[in-house]
Amino acid sequence: MARRTPPRRAKGRETGRRGKKKVSALTIAKVEYVDYKDTEMLRKFISERAKLKARRVSGNSEKQQREVARAVKNAREMALIPYANRVTTQRRDRRNDERGQRADGPPPRPSGPPPGLEAEAVDDEALVDADVTAVDEADEVES
Repeated sequence: MARRTPPRRAKGRETGRRGKKKVSALTIAKVEYVDYKDTEMLRKFISERAKLKARRVSGNSEKQQREVARAVKNAREMALIPYANRVTTQRRDRRNDERGQRADGPPPRPSGPPPGLEAEAVDDEALVDADVTAVDEADEVES
């Protein structure tokens, strides 16, 4: 007779144990109408990056979640709540080389043309001067 392998144990959510269901802040406050102007209440349903929290996180029912989503969208449109919060983090300095600190402000402006273009610039000025004298001579001839 062949040996049977034991059944696998379920991992994660399939174990049959579930935690206590979260109760919505709307239910606790006995709110009947979700008002888009009540930004303090709406901020409870928004993450720190201004995203809507999921139903399982906030504890809302389907109907409450739809009402909250609509109110948040209206409040964003009226500029009462931001569309996105910018979260900045400090970067660690990982460089170990001997470079100095960066200067504040814009980079320095060059004092003159790059090397190699000086001769071309002189030639251009000579051409312009020659053209001006040619035009002056032509005006004198016509007069």
